[in-house]
Amino acid sequence: MKLRCWQAECSKKALGQFKTGKKHFMALATPGAGKTVMAATVAKYLYAEGLIDYVICFAPSVAVQKSMEYTFAKILGRPMHSKLGAIGGVFTYQYLTTSKSADWSFLQSSRVFAVFDEIHHCGGQDTELSNSWGREILTTISNNVRYILSMTGTPWRTDHAPISLARYIEPDFTIELDYIYGLEDAIIDNVCRLPEITLIDNDNLSVNYKNYSSLCLAMTEADLQYGRVLNDIEALRYTLSLAVNKLAETRQKLPNAGGLVVASSVDAAVRIQALLVNEYGQSAVLVSYKETNPQEIIDNFRVSNTQWIVSISMVSEGTDIPRLSVCAHLSSIRTELFFRQVLGRILRLIPNLENKHAYLITFAEPSLTEFTKRLKEDVPQINVKLDKFEGKSTSEPKKLVDDYISNTDQRKIDSSLPSSDWYLKNNPQTEKKTPSSWVPFQLIGQYRQQVFSIF
Repeated sequence: MKLRCWQAECSKKALGQFKTGKKHFMALATPGAGKTVMAATVAKYLYAEGLIDYVICFAPSVAVQKSMEYTFAKILGRPMHSKLGAIGGVFTYQYLTTSKSADWSFLQSSRVFAVFDEIHHCGGQDTELSNSWGREILTTISNNVRYILSMTGTPWRTDHAPISLARYIEPDFTIELDYIYGLEDAIIDNVCRLPEITLIDNDNLSVNYKNYSSLCLAMTEADLQYGRVLNDIEALRYTLSLAVNKLAETRQKLPNAGGLVVASSVDAAVRIQALLVNEYGQSAVLVSYKETNPQEIIDNFRVSNTQWIVSISMVSEGTDIPRLSVCAHLSSIRTELFFRQVLGRILRLIPNLENKHAYLITFAEPSLTEFTKRLKEDVPQINVKLDKFEGKSTSEPKKLVDDYISNTDQRKIDSSLPSSDWYLKNNPQTEKKTPSSWVPFQLIGQYRQQVFSIF
């Protein structure tokens, strides 16, 4: 298999450091760049040079587990199903903590190479302050293997806790990485699509009979809950119309291009699927934890011509559906980690086809606006907390008070769009699991769109 330049460079550097006696190598590679191929290449080199006997990999989900097992077996030329004749196995982090039959004693008697994919899921650097996954890595795996390769596309946690096995530089405790291959690098190398993000806003919002000139101001000054916008049927119609038009435009060049809608709840997902099918004439499937066969639905969509897949968080980190090119991000989750993971679902290029752009459409909510502006930063400068974090609430994102982006080169406002009529009727609409009193809310101005071409 021919490696991309960054894969060859990173694998060579990792092998070189392992040969000098270093045990742990940590790499950042943007979602869609091909981390698994790079990791399997390192394993192949280590095995060929007689430095290891087995390979074990850990993944955050079953979907990623299956993908890693296939890729490692293909590159190593040996099965990775953890049975007789295999060179190793791939397991989920959940298996690491819940399996009562797992016997890891072979780690002490064999030379084992351990690969941790999306290591940021594992938090804490000592057994008392770690989450369950991080604790098992520290107590069961890390001390008993010969070499460790940790990989991530988003090297920080929403609770600001330290990532297990990571090194941090004092006094600010910023993360130290052995290799960085960011989104900008991947776009320049034609490895990932160029993201274009559309933030929907309105120039006249009435909340509790007081007017505001942007969604940002309404949310910061009037404490307007984001769920009120996400659950409003007219807001959904407007957003979905933009997404449907963008997918139709994309399918002119890439006929089987698909779209992803990330919903805030199962009820919202059902409503969105109905709108796509009944009002916009789209083909759409829904996948959620309530389905009996969610992975089968995802696998079928991957190879089908269906236009949309509507999900809550099932189509998330590590899910490889290269034909996804458009995403309507309508989730109530507003963390930078989740935002970048959602964007990563539409960044994968299809080789030898013209599919250079990825389109994400969402609202100009304050934190989402900030995350969009910071996309050029591979590792946002956020200090980690080193105190106990289990059971603590996530820190609130920094609130923005500026309702416009100062850089006019990155903003295009479509003044020709019709005036809006988002009106909440008599029944209150609240964010899921966040009860609040109902206040009158109406968008009476014109829609506007801030379009960001980040790179």
